[in-house]
Parts: sequence; structure tokens; C-alpha cells
Amino acid sequence: MAITQSQSMHPASVNNVAVGRYLDDSPAAEFTITTGFKPRYVQVVNVGATGLAKLEWWEGMADGTALLTITNGTMSISTDGIEILSYGFTVEVNTDVNITNEQLSWIAMG
Repeated sequence: MAITQSQSMHPASVNNVAVGRYLDDSPAAEFTITTGFKPRYVQVVNVGATGLAKLEWWEGMADGTALLTITNGTMSISTDGIEILSYGFTVEVNTDVNITNEQLSWIAMG
């Protein structure tokens, strides 16, 4: 039996957490959130009229991908996900999450 484990930690003095909301009444398009740090985890949730949908990205996942979970519990890896930047992240156009006139809530941790 082999166990492989990977963990990286920042010094105790560094606590990068940002939360926010995003709403756009224009046609759905990718958008960038500036956090001031490079996130190691991002979650974007849409609890709108079309039901719950959420994207999650963890450090180590391919850039531009995310775990997509929708209302019925179905989970899949989306290639229209979250792109990590040195100063924040971009949410790509995902038709389950990034919807015109629907409130998104997000959290990013560095």
C-alpha cells in the first residue's frame, strides 16, 4: 500500500481570503475578480432561478477547469471553469453558473 500526499502552506502571517458577489445584466461573458493574491482555492456559486450550480477549483487542477456541481447533484469536470491569475481569477462562460441577471457568490483563498 502506498500513500502519496502533497501539501503546501504559507507562513502563518499570511491569510489571504476574499469573498464577494457578482451580478451582470449584460449577456453572459467571462469576468475577472481581483483579489490581490494568487488563489489556491476558488468556489463560485449561482443560487438563481435556474437552480443551484457551483464551480470549484483547487490548486493542482488544470487552469481553466473546475469541478461543476448542479442542482441534481451531478458532478463533472468543466473545461469552462476558472482560470487562476497571479492577482485573482477569471470565471469563464459556463452556461450552468455564469448566467445573465443571476447573482453569483464567490470565495477565494490563497
